[in-house]
Amino acid sequence: MIAHLLQSSSFLLIAALGGLVAERSGILNIGLEGMIALGAFTAVAARLAGLSPTGAIVAAALAGVVPALIFGQFVLRWRANPFIVGLAINLLSAGTIPFLAETILGTRGSVRLPPGSGVPIQAVPFWALGVLLLVWGGLFHTIPGLRLRVAGEEPRWLQENHVAVAPYRLLGLLASGIFCGLAGALLALRIGAYLPGISAGRGWIALVIIYLGYRRPWGLAVAALFFGLVEALAVRAQATAVISPTIILALPYLLTVIAFVAYSALFRRRA
Repeated sequence: MIAHLLQSSSFLLIAALGGLVAERSGILNIGLEGMIALGAFTAVAARLAGLSPTGAIVAAALAGVVPALIFGQFVLRWRANPFIVGLAINLLSAGTIPFLAETILGTRGSVRLPPGSGVPIQAVPFWALGVLLLVWGGLFHTIPGLRLRVAGEEPRWLQENHVAVAPYRLLGLLASGIFCGLAGALLALRIGAYLPGISAGRGWIALVIIYLGYRRPWGLAVAALFFGLVEALAVRAQATAVISPTIILALPYLLTVIAFVAYSALFRRRA
């Protein structure tokens, strides 16, 4: 159970950290779900093409840059609504991946890797820890990280000091795409397959984790462990509980909705 807890939390934490960097720059990336799915598919396709597990993970992270650039083009240059663009990214991913799967792999369904082609379970938490330290150090202990946070909180200060805001917001979006691609790659390589709907709402849960963790990397780690624990308990309870397995598996998403509502109510009360 502990192993399942750590790996479930790791996928959520990596995606949430990507969303945190974008959110800190002043743009809430609603497209995390689509970026995770694209990373998962890219990693499996890269492994089938002969790349090593590390090479497949790098390819998936780079694939996450593509939707991030699209997001940046519409939001930063054309001033589109970021919420609508994020939803469009999710829909674009959902429509593009089956087309790519049929064109490249000859199937629209699941794609399984040969045995031994994935990553071991022990490696997943170390990837998450590495991303956590990278985001924590980059955001709070470097000049670019400071400017990125100022771009989200006091963009006029940057403008008054002749520093462009858009590059730092684009940097946040690129980081979110890279980390979501990484999360999707680890998810797919851990189970050894790409499955339709593999992201399974993790992008939305990652958005909740950002705010439950008070927009701090270590707070996100605690929130991700909580959701990972709920998921692990839900999977374990399927074999013992008399409640319908469908209801049990829906528990993490029910808590996500409750957390969204609770945070919104708390925010309004403070305001």
